Amino acid sequence: MTESHDPTKSFAVVHGTAPVGELNGAVVAIGNFDGVHRGHRAVIAAARARALALGRPAAALTFEPHPRAFFRPQEPLFRLTDERAKLRLFAATGLAGAIVLRFDAALAEPAPEDFINDILLRRLGIAGAAVGFDFRFGKNRTGTPDVLAAEGARRAFAVDIVPAVEIEGRRISSGVIREALAAGQIAEANELLGYPWFVSGDVVHGDKRGRNLGYPTANLRLDPACALKHGIYAVRVGVGGRRYDGVASFGRRPMFDVGTVLLEVFLFDFSGDLYGQTIDVAFIDWIRHELSFDTVADLVRRMDEDSRLARAALAGEAFPSLGSLSG
Repeated sequence: MTESHDPTKSFAVVHGTAPVGELNGAVVAIGNFDGVHRGHRAVIAAARARALALGRPAAALTFEPHPRAFFRPQEPLFRLTDERAKLRLFAATGLAGAIVLRFDAALAEPAPEDFINDILLRRLGIAGAAVGFDFRFGKNRTGTPDVLAAEGARRAFAVDIVPAVEIEGRRISSGVIREALAAGQIAEANELLGYPWFVSGDVVHGDKRGRNLGYPTANLRLDPACALKHGIYAVRVGVGGRRYDGVASFGRRPMFDVGTVLLEVFLFDFSGDLYGQTIDVAFIDWIRHELSFDTVADLVRRMDEDSRLARAALAGEAFPSLGSLSG
């Protein structure tokens, strides 16, 4: 029996209509996969198991932008993972690669049977597909897992339909995780995800106020649609191949509010210049709400306490498992 993926090989990413190369004939896990949470990983595991049985590669088939952004462009969408984060998470699951289709009218309008025939079979030549129980595709979302399974039986490709994944009776979904993050319930969100939720971004210049307070920070501007609750968090930061514990403030900094929402991260036991570098910030625990203080001295005392609490919360080595991408 042939392994579904050689972990020494690079993770292949195919965009749009580009040739799929080594991913031709793969078993594909299909979905939006925002967050690549435990439920999504069950779909990926089903695809990998089927690929192993068939001696084929396993790949993710996903869509950008998120379909909700196409159907409801006027509504801000708090994405758990942008495209690059999603691909890095895929790359750590044992998949051979990912195929990223542009979600537009040309993809949304065809009948489900046309999506299956034109994309899954003619273009990708799939050996099988794995989908969640609630997966929908094609015009007016009329394509269902049962439609896919019926076509698979008729056209000789395997279909695995993965049931809902629950924790203590609560179904895991991207929406539930977004709600937890918006409420500052980091531990709950991380439990549902199966890893610490993280953001990535380039370090930008701030007002340098933290440096004057003895807490120099690495500042990131997150997507304006990010609905993470404003407050103070215990975080673990990836800088290149190294990790640092730290404490972070996300919000408007009520004592010095200039109207800009910013993620400010103070790294423990670090010295150096991070400006322009891309870092990963994993959220480990909630510490407190944003507060305003009467004096700068009161603020610094509270920052000292925040750092103590963050260090206590950061026992262990929790960090998302991320694969590398070429380019």
